[in-house]
Amino acid sequence: MDGVQVSFKPWFLRRGGRGTRGTGQFFQRKDAPGIHRRLLVVYDVYMKTKSTMDRIEGATRRLLDREGSQAVTMRRVAKLVGITPMALYRHVADRDDLLNRIASRGFEELAARALHQAMPVEPERKLMAILDVFLDFAFDKPRMFELMFLTRRKGARQFPSDFRTGKSPTAGISVSALEAGMQEGIFRRDDVWEISFETGAMLQGLVMLYVGGRVEMQQEEFRALCHRAFRRYVNGIRA
Repeated sequence: MDGVQVSFKPWFLRRGGRGTRGTGQFFQRKDAPGIHRRLLVVYDVYMKTKSTMDRIEGATRRLLDREGSQAVTMRRVAKLVGITPMALYRHVADRDDLLNRIASRGFEELAARALHQAMPVEPERKLMAILDVFLDFAFDKPRMFELMFLTRRKGARQFPSDFRTGKSPTAGISVSALEAGMQEGIFRRDDVWEISFETGAMLQGLVMLYVGGRVEMQQEEFRALCHRAFRRYVNGIRA
């Protein structure tokens, strides 16, 4: 660039703010000094250091994904994070608390997938689309799926009270489709929370058999089996 380099320190670098460091330069054109100036700021922005809790959750998820929930111990997590086991207890009450935090993240991710998925309007087709979202999540994160739905955890949500009060971020998704189907006369009137729980239990059981190597099918064959099972159930609640 044709110009005279003039060193300076930009105002936003002089205020002592954290998280940004760098240098600034004015390039002043020789043919029109003082009129056409371009500010080029060369800086490095370093990301805010991850909190200890973020690192704890990240280490726990790595152990979970590699070896399953049984591999998650306070000592192993502390070692991966680089802190002492006693220091870990400053952030989580115990192993159950840690696993519940990770399971909650899984439920949030699953709910986000469903909410961001383009869903059919027709209730029965919507139920099948929700089924596919759950299956995709189970295929992608089998050990997380197991932790969320099948691992015994102190403090895990309980049916029916936690479901009926809206504490489950995923159950309400299928409930909305069931309620719409009943309002439109497609499904007969019944307890939507029980139906959601029953179909969820069927899916979780099928997935665990598949993940456990008890189903000799490829993923898409297994998906088709789940669709057939759900349609049989849906046929039983038609109006």
